[in-house]
Amino acid sequence: MHAKQTMRITAASAILLAFAVILHFTGWRDARQIILIMSTILAGMPIAIKAFKAIRMKAFSIELLVTIAVIGALFIGEYVESAAVTFLFLFGAMLEIRTMEKTRSSLKALTDLAPLEAHVVRDGKTFIVPVDDIEIGDRVVIRSGEKVSVDGPIISGNATLNEAAITGESVPASKMPDDQVFSGTIVEQGYIEVIAARVGDDTTFARIIELVEEAQESKSKTEKFLERFANIYTPSIVVLSVLVYLFTRNMEMTLTFLVIACPGALVISAPVSIVAGIGNGARNGVLVKGGEVMEQLAKIDTVVFDKTGTLTKGRPEVTDVCGWGIENKELLRLTAEAEMISEHHLGQTIVKEAKKRAIRLVNQPEDAEVVRGNGILSTIEGKRLAAGNRKLMEAQGISIPFDVEEYALKREKAGNTAIFVSISREIAGIISIADQIRPEAAEALAKLRKNGISQIIMLTGDNRHTAQLVGEQLGLDAIHAELLPEDKVAAVQRLKEQGHHVAMAGDGINDAPAIATADIGLAMGEGGTDISMETADIVLMADRLDQFSHAYALAKTTVRNMKQNTFFAVGTVFLLLLGVLLGKVFLASGMLVHEVSVFLVILNAIRLIRYTSDKPLKQNKSEVIPNEPGITL
Repeated sequence: MHAKQTMRITAASAILLAFAVILHFTGWRDARQIILIMSTILAGMPIAIKAFKAIRMKAFSIELLVTIAVIGALFIGEYVESAAVTFLFLFGAMLEIRTMEKTRSSLKALTDLAPLEAHVVRDGKTFIVPVDDIEIGDRVVIRSGEKVSVDGPIISGNATLNEAAITGESVPASKMPDDQVFSGTIVEQGYIEVIAARVGDDTTFARIIELVEEAQESKSKTEKFLERFANIYTPSIVVLSVLVYLFTRNMEMTLTFLVIACPGALVISAPVSIVAGIGNGARNGVLVKGGEVMEQLAKIDTVVFDKTGTLTKGRPEVTDVCGWGIENKELLRLTAEAEMISEHHLGQTIVKEAKKRAIRLVNQPEDAEVVRGNGILSTIEGKRLAAGNRKLMEAQGISIPFDVEEYALKREKAGNTAIFVSISREIAGIISIADQIRPEAAEALAKLRKNGISQIIMLTGDNRHTAQLVGEQLGLDAIHAELLPEDKVAAVQRLKEQGHHVAMAGDGINDAPAIATADIGLAMGEGGTDISMETADIVLMADRLDQFSHAYALAKTTVRNMKQNTFFAVGTVFLLLLGVLLGKVFLASGMLVHEVSVFLVILNAIRLIRYTSDKPLKQNKSEVIPNEPGITL
């Protein structure tokens, strides 16, 4: 039954009941009885239809208990009770529908931001076209106050964009040429032209809506258990009601027992909390892919982080180019041309640096091969080029001269990542790249510890010196560097075998296997790759670690909210049934208390919509756990 139809029938039933009350006080008893029967039939029909559909599906629903009780009440002439029960049941259903709509408001707010039209430049002319007609490669113009309709890079112009729909960040972001923009964001001030790289259902915005919809429809383990419980509980109550009648021969008590036993508040206790929690996450830039993920996240005691793009900003810069037997500019050009096919942060940093220095990149790499976790192999101008870490050089049988190794160590101890470059199997130089720790990282990790995370570990493919420097600054419990993707998977697997509940956070292709192996996988959304976002259970859209600390605190609060609702619902039913058997609770009054319990469960869940995690913590240096690089996983 649709929400509007439920509201209309509930309103009509309320009017009939009010009319019956007036007739009662005016002495029109027969007319009152007719009105009560009409109200019972009007409000009872949708309940009975739903019960019949459930029986056809071989399921025993709550509606079946109510239908049996209402028919019994009509049979013995208890018209006031039958009308009150059907009205209160429908009123509770209406409250539940309205609450679910409210908890889904974050999704509706997202959907409302979807642009309908866009200004597209084709053949030198500007056309207004529906967003569904935009094609990849189109040049899209966005002015102040307009919504971005595609994902893609800015090719001209500057603007300030509100990206709250994507990242949850309320502070506008400044954008300039080469920066990426996303569908669903709004140009607050400025003018930009964007090349459409993703359109329609492939845009980040469309994927967010799809993910949130799927998450809110998916069921948690608790919800699945409650559904199985209802299928056993309902027939059990029918049998108990028969026993109550056989022992008491009191039909009214039997019918009251039947109605009061309806576990309405119990059945909605988990779904309403989960939907509210997921809605809160979506509004704060955290996509939680379902109720089961929310429950799993609340159990996490160990968090494993990748370094580049996760603990660090993922926007490293080239700090030095040093060639051995080759000019620095030429070394940078050849390496940048080889790295043009790479999705890795470091490779793209080298390409960006070459463009920044106005170096023309004209050669397309041939026989290119990305060696995951180590670097890249490619043929440029007929020369075989390798760019990556020491393991890549070793695997290619390329020896590193002592003076080159000494220089590399010096750069690494200063916090740089040293990229070794060889040409024709001879070391040609080193490109130094440095990244900065995310400004919110220390506080986010402190919040995670405060909320129950017992250990925080770094697994990175980067060199040991750079990893050590980051680990010491953040007070990590263990640091493991120079790892391949399979090493990260093995490390996560060992932690799980030791009994830990593990979350893995990363952003690159090389992190996807470990993300999939962990109990909970997290991906950085804005800068992350498609494969890590698809593999992950949770996506942090703003690439901010404080979103993770919020998600963890939210998960614990959501699960606690579910438990509160479940305990309250079970307790209410138990006390009401005890009151029925003692002759203290009657049909209409018991149903009223029952529906009030449903209303209170709903109100408790609604609190999650406005939930915010703790206020910023002050980092206490005395509480920082010292780095233990020797820990063996």
